[in-house]
Amino acid sequence: LSSICVNWLGDDIATIRDAATKNLKELTAVFGTEWACDHLLPFIDDIRHHSSYLRRLTAVQACARMAVEMDPAIARIEVLPLLLEMATDNVPNIRFNVAQSLGEIASICDVTTYEQQILPILSLLQEDLDRDVRFFADRASVILEEEFANKK
Repeated sequence: LSSICVNWLGDDIATIRDAATKNLKELTAVFGTEWACDHLLPFIDDIRHHSSYLRRLTAVQACARMAVEMDPAIARIEVLPLLLEMATDNVPNIRFNVAQSLGEIASICDVTTYEQQILPILSLLQEDLDRDVRFFADRASVILEEEFANKK
């Protein structure tokens, strides 16, 4: 089943790729964090290096969706770095989707992770040359500031 969903991540149709990322989220919820790290993340890691920005975008979405179903401590170690690395992609759509995803995965993060890992990347994205990247980075920053103001 996982190989079918992983293959769908490379489909030419966007709705199929989106459905695949949702399926990976569900598979992660059912089979657990360790299984997802062993069976899904290696494929996601490969996809994030694909020459097609659409495939890389799918990797961003898969990471964000899977992370919220994983053990937070492991998601911070295994998934968050993948997202953070994609923040330097040369395609603005990837960068602004990373910013959006960082706002969505706040539940897996603690204050230290936010301050030391996420905040520096969001600050970079807020200074991006692309206005959409700046917009979504600003939006994610507001979401995260509200989230972590309560945790400090």
